Amino acid sequence: MTRPHHFGVTVTDLDRAVEFYRHTFDLDAVERFSVSGAAFADGVGVEGATGRFAHFVLDGARIELVEYDPAGPARDDPTVNRPGATHLGLAVDDLDAFYADLDPTVETISEPRTTESGTRILFVRDPDGTLIEILEP
Repeated sequence: MTRPHHFGVTVTDLDRAVEFYRHTFDLDAVERFSVSGAAFADGVGVEGATGRFAHFVLDGARIELVEYDPAGPARDDPTVNRPGATHLGLAVDDLDAFYADLDPTVETISEPRTTESGTRILFVRDPDGTLIEILEP
């Protein structure tokens, strides 16, 4: 049976990313660890790769932040409609309250909007430009 385990986000600075996710989404990192060695490098397909990780647990699934060494090139265009684009989706009970409490330094795509389906959405970017959809179903 397939079930969610984690959703991975590659970051350039793990400590900065952990602080952003903690502060913006009121999360606590439950686990921090490093991985290296030939099996890891072969498994991720990056010669000599090592990784520093932090996990946040949400309803049984994890958000996994990982900083790789060596780091790869930055994405040229993280726009959500590009094939292969990804985003992380997080639900909140009150999107307007979340938006009102959002640190003004956090980049947003727009103010909260209500879609045709009735779902309220807000897209923000983490410090590396990863899109995060905040929604109120």
